[in-house]
Amino acid sequence: MKVLKQMKPALLLVASLLLDATTADAQVEQKRINKMNSFIDKGVAAPAQNFTGTVWVNMNVKPDEGYDVNIGTVTFEPKARTNWHTHASGQILFVIEGTGYYQEKGKSIQLIQKGDVVKIPKNAVHWHGASHGSLMRHIALVPDYEKDKTEWLNPVSDEDYNRYQASAIKGSSKLGITETAHKNHEELWPNYVSKAAQTDPELIQVFDNFAFDQVIAHDKMETKIRVLIIMASTIGSQALTEYKMFVEAALNVGVTPVEIKEVLYQSVPYVGISKVIDFIGATNEIFVAKNIELPLESQATTSPATRMEKGMAKQKEIVGNRVNEMYKSSPKDLLHIQEYLSANCFGDYITRNGLDVKTREMVTLSFLIALGGTESQIKGHISGNIKVGNNRQTLINLMTQLLPYVGYPRTLNAINCLNEILPAK
Repeated sequence: MKVLKQMKPALLLVASLLLDATTADAQVEQKRINKMNSFIDKGVAAPAQNFTGTVWVNMNVKPDEGYDVNIGTVTFEPKARTNWHTHASGQILFVIEGTGYYQEKGKSIQLIQKGDVVKIPKNAVHWHGASHGSLMRHIALVPDYEKDKTEWLNPVSDEDYNRYQASAIKGSSKLGITETAHKNHEELWPNYVSKAAQTDPELIQVFDNFAFDQVIAHDKMETKIRVLIIMASTIGSQALTEYKMFVEAALNVGVTPVEIKEVLYQSVPYVGISKVIDFIGATNEIFVAKNIELPLESQATTSPATRMEKGMAKQKEIVGNRVNEMYKSSPKDLLHIQEYLSANCFGDYITRNGLDVKTREMVTLSFLIALGGTESQIKGHISGNIKVGNNRQTLINLMTQLLPYVGYPRTLNAINCLNEILPAK
């Protein structure tokens, strides 16, 4: 392939987000979004005669710039791929996002994902593209460009393209993954093919049968709520790769972009902007790739003049009259922290629209459980959950669904907090 794209360094994206995230000014926010969009601009549409599906290409380094090399970035939307083709000088692919396929003529299809490097021999007949359920972006390099000749051949048929997925599905049944686990996994990530199933089949068998069959069967928690609380826990765990998976899952099961962003925004006062900023950037990249226009509609309900009053009212709704005791018992040199809790944590964040208060409290509890070492706050938010109508069984269900993602120590600590605050009858 000879045409590709200009990508700005990810470090600049993170720095830009960090500098702009602390301001509420709408014009500055729009500039931040515009910057972000320019960094991940997908470029121009690839020529339809050489590609199947939606493919975007941009140049990084052109031969006419004085280098005997062609370097660029290609973005394949799910199921998109190149035709069969060859390069007289060979080609090197650096996968930088998502999951895709690569195949040389006469060989099996390989699953490729972020971090993989594919070295394509000279004149090898091959194709590459996105997997069934995931966008795939790679940087492609063609060396000795003056000597190179690219020959485009026939399109990759659906039958050939689908062979990997058919093989993977057949392989999952051989792994001993139950039909229920497979069905529940497919609900979240339709047609997703896991490379880990190839490299670590025993682990995938154990985990999928537990997380997607046994644990889900424990209760009747709505799928959207289950996905939201697990997504929230990945922020607390600082598990960015798994977070991106659950953003995709959330969109697949009908969670709105606003609901996803509200979980993300609410994590800031509990996890801290330093740990959340990369998750903001990752979310925006996913949204832009799916043509979700940014910024989203504002969900704020307070102003600088009302945040303290409305925040205090929301705090009392969730915490109760204990708020008054917290103010009275606070040393004078720490009174400002209580005021920050009311005006910032509750006034700026928890008063927002986009999520109802019961869901917000479940999400908050999920952050705290995943963080670890927050037992005092877990107890407070168990009480808060009860105050807004989430009963003991609801919280047991929450802790059960988080277990595969946060592990037993954090889950058992949360259960101890639950039994202390709301003992079983």
